[in-house]
Amino acid sequence: SMSPFNAWVFFKGLETLKLRMDAHSKKAIELALWLEQKQKVSRVYYPGLASHPQYELALKQQSSGGGIVSFIIDGGKKDAWNLIDSTKLISITANLGDTRTTITHPASTTHSRLSQNERDNSGIKDNLIRIAVGLEDIEDLKKDLAIL
Repeated sequence: SMSPFNAWVFFKGLETLKLRMDAHSKKAIELALWLEQKQKVSRVYYPGLASHPQYELALKQQSSGGGIVSFIIDGGKKDAWNLIDSTKLISITANLGDTRTTITHPASTTHSRLSQNERDNSGIKDNLIRIAVGLEDIEDLKKDLAIL
């Protein structure tokens, strides 16, 4: 169980959760739309996009698409890591829900314990990148992803 201090900090964070989620979601849809236009991006996964296979379901169940955007970059694992390593503002971590934007390579972090076959069956490709959009200015995030 949590310590009293950690519980208090957690509770304090809940006071601004709606404001933060609104900001995360607004920036995430902007980033997802921008990524869809990039030549080096072959697919964007974000439930707030009409191109998402479960877009209609998301509209019924959610008030927004949330703060997580995943996408497939052309090439392979080396190309994915080249993009990740090129970022300066975006933090390289598998953490979610931070006020800072984070980027990760799921195949070698959060899903690394799965076999290659299990990752393939789950759509966790070597060129899949996940971004948890934070509260930074959207134009700064786009500039940080400039190699796309």
